[in-house]
Amino acid sequence: DDDFDPVPSLTSVADIDVSVVSDRPNDSGLVAVLVAASSGAGEIDTATLAAAGFTGARGDVHVVAGMPPTVFAGIGDETLDLASARDVGAAIALSIPRAESIAIVVDNDRAEVAQGLVEGVILARYSWNALRAEPSSTALRAVTLVSANEAGARRGHQEALATSVARDLSNTPPAHLTAVRWAQVAERVASRFGLGVEVHDRDWLLAERCGGIIAVNGGSDEEPRLITLTYTPDDAAANGRHVVVVGKGLTYDSGGLAIKPGDVVHAMMKNDMSGGGAVFAAMLVLKELQVATAVTAHIMCTDNMPSGTAMKMGDVITHRDGTTVEVLNTDAEGRLVMADAIVMAVEAEPDAIIDIATLTGACMRALGTDIAGVMGTDQALVDLVRGAGEATGEPVWQLPMGANYRAELDSDVADMKNLGGMNAGASSAAEFLAHFAHGVPWVHIDIAGVAATVSPKGWKTRGMSGFGARLLVETLDRFH
Repeated sequence: DDDFDPVPSLTSVADIDVSVVSDRPNDSGLVAVLVAASSGAGEIDTATLAAAGFTGARGDVHVVAGMPPTVFAGIGDETLDLASARDVGAAIALSIPRAESIAIVVDNDRAEVAQGLVEGVILARYSWNALRAEPSSTALRAVTLVSANEAGARRGHQEALATSVARDLSNTPPAHLTAVRWAQVAERVASRFGLGVEVHDRDWLLAERCGGIIAVNGGSDEEPRLITLTYTPDDAAANGRHVVVVGKGLTYDSGGLAIKPGDVVHAMMKNDMSGGGAVFAAMLVLKELQVATAVTAHIMCTDNMPSGTAMKMGDVITHRDGTTVEVLNTDAEGRLVMADAIVMAVEAEPDAIIDIATLTGACMRALGTDIAGVMGTDQALVDLVRGAGEATGEPVWQLPMGANYRAELDSDVADMKNLGGMNAGASSAAEFLAHFAHGVPWVHIDIAGVAATVSPKGWKTRGMSGFGARLLVETLDRFH
């Protein structure tokens, strides 16, 4: 279907009217009033609220019928921060899920409060309806904050847009988001968001010695693509720094000849491009947020399929930097496609390289489905990502690296093999990728466990999570 749009949020979310006003509007679908646990609400007495079971605890809501209806939203007794404001915004948005417009009386000029409320409202109301005959939810048209920080509200809108786009891409079935189609989307939207774009096909990748993606793509009828996006800050804002971000774009991973079991995990392998989706989505908002660091993004896109031409166990492939790799498992393919992009990143002589991927089941088994893994060769860069994770509600936990994990990658016939031992698979995979960074400060984010929302709640909606988009935006914005 040539008319299919895999990123409907570029219209539905981007076009939400987010505004800050001084007086309460009369035409909203609902008006929300924030109420601390220890205070009354002004417009309705505390006893009446208490009789209705409303405590004012954070996330507690009570709806009073009217035109428009009023939603009293508990904020607890502690000062709202970005994370708690996000949760409160989500509770408001879900209190009347059919409201097309939402006004919140904030009376707080802190940027993080406005940002969190807008993020929470928009993300909680997200749904992916691109292939439904009838939408499963009511589209949100407007979010109005009364007496709030305007810059914070604008940032919240952009951050929510990034996560929504990442969710769109990860929710899209593999037949609807091939590497070629994704590249076409990039070419269509890049200039709208102030980005440069280059798309490279199989012939280019072969000529440029990108052996990893060529090998992984070997069993497919679909061509691979490398999508390169570039963001250049305005001269007045630029800090002279440059970061390269690399995303794994496996639009579908069958495991290749090491085919996966036909289980629920295999059924979700449309989301094996979630790292690339997070990179793509983050790049779209850098100009609007006036990020001071120049950013180049490489998204390696292909599927991994079994066929008579597929990469085989025991094959040896040669990467762009000349490293030879023995393939012991065709399902450990993400590191192969990303390795050459990391080499290209090194050639640009950046200040840092960040990669993000649904890389290892070992990371999910170690950390579960709420926290991503982070590893790197530069502790300051790792700490920057950890801080960004705390701010965005996309937490990461540092896992170890070291010579003992690297030794597990030694091969009898090549420079390395693509699989370590049966234990600590996330760490040995990170050591594999670190080899190709060649000493440039580098960090790796493993989102295998967090790419799908296992327990939907609040702003974490059912389906694919979009985890990593806001994490990257915050990291890049803090990079100096």
